[in-house]
Amino acid sequence: MARPGSLMPRLRWLLPAVASVLLLLAALYLAADAEGLGGAQADSYLLVFAIASLAVLGLSVAILLRILGLWRRLRAGEPGARLSRRWLAWLLVLGLPPILLVYGFGVRFIGATVDSWLRANAVEVLQQAARVGQVYLSEREASARRVMDDLLSGLAERPRSEWNAWADRMLVDSGALQVGVFDASGRNLALAAASARWIRADAPAEDMRDLPLSGSANVSLEPVEQGLVQQVRAKRSVGGTVVLAQIVMGMPEAVAEDLIAIEEDIASARRSLFLRDSLKWSFVLILSIVFLLSLLLAVLLAFEISRRMVAPISDLATATRAVAEGRFDVSVPGGGDDELGFLVRGFNRMLDELRDSTRRTRESQQETERQRAFLAAVLGRISSSVIVLDAEGHVRVANPASEAVLGSAPDAWVGRALSALSAQRPSFAPLVADLLQRMRGDGREFRAEVSSGEGDQRRHWLLRGARLADEGMVVVLDDTTDIDRARRDAAWAEVARRLAHEIKNPLTPIQLSAERMRRRLLPTLSAEDADLLDRSTTTIVAQVEALKSMVNAFGEYAQAAPLQLRETDLVELVGDLIDLYAGESRLSVSCQAAADVPTIRVDPGRIRQVLHNLIKNALEAVPEGPVSVQIALSAEPGAGMLVMQVSDDGPGLPPDFDAGWFEPYRTTKTKGTGLGLAVVRKIAEEHAGTVEAGRSAAGGACFTLRLPH
Repeated sequence: MARPGSLMPRLRWLLPAVASVLLLLAALYLAADAEGLGGAQADSYLLVFAIASLAVLGLSVAILLRILGLWRRLRAGEPGARLSRRWLAWLLVLGLPPILLVYGFGVRFIGATVDSWLRANAVEVLQQAARVGQVYLSEREASARRVMDDLLSGLAERPRSEWNAWADRMLVDSGALQVGVFDASGRNLALAAASARWIRADAPAEDMRDLPLSGSANVSLEPVEQGLVQQVRAKRSVGGTVVLAQIVMGMPEAVAEDLIAIEEDIASARRSLFLRDSLKWSFVLILSIVFLLSLLLAVLLAFEISRRMVAPISDLATATRAVAEGRFDVSVPGGGDDELGFLVRGFNRMLDELRDSTRRTRESQQETERQRAFLAAVLGRISSSVIVLDAEGHVRVANPASEAVLGSAPDAWVGRALSALSAQRPSFAPLVADLLQRMRGDGREFRAEVSSGEGDQRRHWLLRGARLADEGMVVVLDDTTDIDRARRDAAWAEVARRLAHEIKNPLTPIQLSAERMRRRLLPTLSAEDADLLDRSTTTIVAQVEALKSMVNAFGEYAQAAPLQLRETDLVELVGDLIDLYAGESRLSVSCQAAADVPTIRVDPGRIRQVLHNLIKNALEAVPEGPVSVQIALSAEPGAGMLVMQVSDDGPGLPPDFDAGWFEPYRTTKTKGTGLGLAVVRKIAEEHAGTVEAGRSAAGGACFTLRLPH
């Protein structure tokens, strides 16, 4: 496939070449037809003129485009444009006058030549020859009519049975080729022929049937394969029957050819005299087409010659301007054996040296950029926040992860003082102060653990830094909040596992011993002592059961069973849970679900445990009186999350409630394990979800669980 850059020069000459070929073909066609004195059809002339007009238009458009191109180059002040204009003017002055002179002499020569070809007396000579032929034809026609009269009179004198014999006799006496007699319907009544090829019993033609009855015979010349024949036809009434008679008589071959040639020459001479002026104009038109072709091609060649002559100088000037602008990727084409070629080659050598120098510089810059891009890629893919500061504490580089510290796009912080972070994010003021103090110190490297924020927003950071050679500093901050929480959760789980193991072992013997003491001693004691023993053993058994429940809770928190995930309709699950609590007198549980709540892949038992824990917390927060719990289900299509809100109308969350309340053993109640909210958060995280706490519209607590679907 041709490239656009190589296609345009081809198109510059494709249009003129096609137009020139069309003009030449049109001129050749008109010249061939002019030699035949206008034998072409008018439609062909129109087509040729249309093609010639399109060709002239194409050449004119090509010239106009080059004129516009030169005009734009002159307007733009391109190098070589004025010199091209000067070359073009001189070439046109040298080339156009000879073409115009030849055209003028050609027009005069055509007029004189055509007049000498076509003289008026040529037609008179041919007409005299034609009159001699007409006398001969008139004598032949009179003889043919006499033969027809003899044929018809003989038919009238003879019965129909002798008509064939009479036709044969007339054929021999007259020397005819065929004698035929037909009735009005076209049926053959008599037929005689000089040879087998004339024995035809065809029905007479329609024009023969239309001849007048009893009129004179019709004589005409008809062309056949061997030349001309004289055909005599008559329509008469013979014995009360209308007959159609036809006699075909031969013409001498030489006479027939001479008569045809004379008629054609007369017609040709008359047509030539009539078209003499048209013929002149045809030749003038042919000459004009050739003149236009020569003229337009001369102009095109003038443009091309001027372009080729000026091109090396223009290329040199353009390349010089490009080099002055700092572009060394240019080269000057050409370079012959003359002085201009020597100049072009020297200029190209200079450009090669400049390009080589520029290439080395560019490669060095590219290597630097690659190293910088590699460093940026490394910084962009690590989760730690990396901030590079200059000696004055201004941010030089910050990776994408540092947005968690800076609070906005890292690029926006480049060039700004890090101290401005204290005003923008007051919770980071201690961290910034500690960092700036270490910058002013003498240490080359440092490592510290710092915190930022309060309450739910409190984060823990591992701060590491190193001083750079230019007195700047690179600082790396790792958010260890989640890691610390995971460690605490693991530690609490280990504590819960050990407590469950150490406490559960003696509980069963204690319970069994208390029940055995009661069963054996109760019947032997007095009423007062028996009552004391009964109360004591009952208390022991009840507390042992409470301890067992606590131990089981520790065990569940320490090591939960694997999730049993399946597609679950949470609306149906919440409905079943409401039915379960229907018997609770002071508890009212309701559900409000949106219409677009989808099914979700979860462990139904774990989700049910979350709802049980939150409803239990609501009941325990209000020791007496009715409690209303509302469960709302909705979807967040854009985030792909299902939202479940559990809110109550109780006293609400404690004033110091923060994320730490979701850790184990945080509670304000006198009873319980303090694992309820910890289990809720653990189940949410097992499902790749989150849980948040807040205040409900009724003033109570509101827990929001978000699960992906």
